[in-house]
Amino acid sequence: MKEIVLITGASGMIARQLAKKIEKEYELRFLTRKKEHSNEYEWDIRKGTIDEAALDNVSHIIHLAGANISEKRWTEERKKELISSRIDSAALLRTALKKNKIKLKSFISASGINFYGTETTEKIFTENDPPGNDFLSEVVVLWEKAADDFKEQNLAERVVKIRTAVVLSEKEGALKKMVPPIQYYIGSPLGSGKQYMPWIHIEDICSIYELSLKNSLLDGAYNAVSPQHATNKDLTEKIAEVLNKPLWMPNVPAFILKLIFGELASAILEGSRASSKKIRETGFQFQFPDLKEALDNLLNNEK
Repeated sequence: MKEIVLITGASGMIARQLAKKIEKEYELRFLTRKKEHSNEYEWDIRKGTIDEAALDNVSHIIHLAGANISEKRWTEERKKELISSRIDSAALLRTALKKNKIKLKSFISASGINFYGTETTEKIFTENDPPGNDFLSEVVVLWEKAADDFKEQNLAERVVKIRTAVVLSEKEGALKKMVPPIQYYIGSPLGSGKQYMPWIHIEDICSIYELSLKNSLLDGAYNAVSPQHATNKDLTEKIAEVLNKPLWMPNVPAFILKLIFGELASAILEGSRASSKKIRETGFQFQFPDLKEALDNLLNNEK
């Protein structure tokens, strides 16, 4: 009999691609705001409601729910939403598990590489480093605390936190936003262009979740980031190279980005490097460790 895996954030690109990877080996269920298929169950984080049938005989939860960090300006209301979508959703799951006396084999939670802050330095952060002191690191610390509570409250045998870098996918996300300006000859690095952009191919992030699900030895936090470091300038130039387009526009000035995005600009203009050593020591092998090969795969449909 197949183990049951419940996935939140069902409409996101990671959830959709991950489901394709593991659907043959596991029975999949999804939590969603509006049920459309038989294996979907409704929940409403704001109202604190959940269809508890989603939890019947569940062995694993992969928690991918969370409002998009870079989708809107960070007003005070938006900041609350970014935190609530992660913290309150986890609390809703914990309450339902307690009520139904269910203990999971694993609770696997999305997390962010911004745990370490967004300051551009020469340091390469490992999972043993302390958190940063900006808004994004605050969000991630609270996010991970909400995940750790599952183990502390004896609701899961283990908790895995996937500190996710910028996920490169041709379908949505950062890469999809960066490609059109370059295609129309108006692409350019942002700010100094020297800020690091930790990145990972969509296939590799899904494979890390699959490993986290299957390997019971994985526990705690893991940086989900390619071993090859790149700056914003590197990424912009590599995209242009793969698309065979010239880059001739000057860098977008930092003050313009600050005017457009407000405080969110800090996440665009700054960025740190993070080490992938810990996840590689589990035996994980990146399918796309090289940036140009990753972009070739995504943009030239060499799949």
